Amino acid sequence: MRAVVIEAFGQVPRVVDVPDPAPPPHGVVVAVEATGVCRSDWHAWQGHDPDITLPHVPGHELAGTVVAVGGDVRRWRVGDRVTTPFVTACGTCPECAAGHQQVCRAQTQPGFTGWGSFAEFVALDHADVNLVGLEEQSATTAAALGCRVATAFRAVTDVAAVRSGEWVAVHGCGGVGLSVVGVAVAGGARVVATDPSPAARTLAREFGAEVVLDPGRGDPVAEIAERTAGGAHASFDAVGLAATCEASIRCLRRRGRHVQIGLLPSASARPAVPMDLVIAHELQILGSHGMAAHDYPRLLALVGSGRFPLARLVGRTLPLEAGPRALADVATATAAGVTVLLATEPDTA
Repeated sequence: MRAVVIEAFGQVPRVVDVPDPAPPPHGVVVAVEATGVCRSDWHAWQGHDPDITLPHVPGHELAGTVVAVGGDVRRWRVGDRVTTPFVTACGTCPECAAGHQQVCRAQTQPGFTGWGSFAEFVALDHADVNLVGLEEQSATTAAALGCRVATAFRAVTDVAAVRSGEWVAVHGCGGVGLSVVGVAVAGGARVVATDPSPAARTLAREFGAEVVLDPGRGDPVAEIAERTAGGAHASFDAVGLAATCEASIRCLRRRGRHVQIGLLPSASARPAVPMDLVIAHELQILGSHGMAAHDYPRLLALVGSGRFPLARLVGRTLPLEAGPRALADVATATAAGVTVLLATEPDTA
């Protein structure tokens, strides 16, 4: 099969022929139709993830068709169109038994612990626990569900428990930040979004942000406090920088909730958490790590309602051969929205 292969951290990968994967007894092989290019993939390419050994195939946001099934799989058959969370959970540990597969203690992750979806085929573990069936969704839009949209959905609805009428601040309007904006607006929240990119700010308005700010001009924390009459009820760092993490905490009103979504790798500066404010204002500091497969019906219902513009999230589609350059350009890309690689011909669903 063709695959984007990282041979050295930080060096532009190559598209080469590698052996096709085989399904584990509890898993499947999926023919990848589409796969998203995520900032997490960029972190993997940079060598920020200790789970990765070289050579390596990145990619964890995917949609496609099952082409091989392990002998222990009961729910899925060849020909099923599927996606999956980026955490492929074991299904049996205490966290899984409690319904929290997104923090499974024995989890695997395509594109991190094993080869991922920047390829024509990808093997996925524990299919009966982790696969999500696709009906009318196109592979191009469904590829965004497995990481950015699903992560945003659970972060807004469950982790921060955002309520209608509350002010939500979103720091960074890439794929996950725009998803937070769209989910929060769909739930009746009022959103102030920040991003240095004019294109991203324009798209944030299209997703329903009421106030859009350039964090490089003026003091975004003070401006958020002024625009929201005292600070955000909930704030999300959707980038993963020391500056955005600290700004997200400082822009909260008393008893506000900060949710960290963007990865803060050890190679970058550690954020200065203002613990004096956390204590004095009784702030909550929360983390959010994806969403379990059993939660997807709620997300798919929101997408099906038309209140979340999933198709608008996809900014561009590229062939698999463009994957190396798309990955290398993540940190400096100016295009708004999600980039999706097409491993096969686009579907027409």
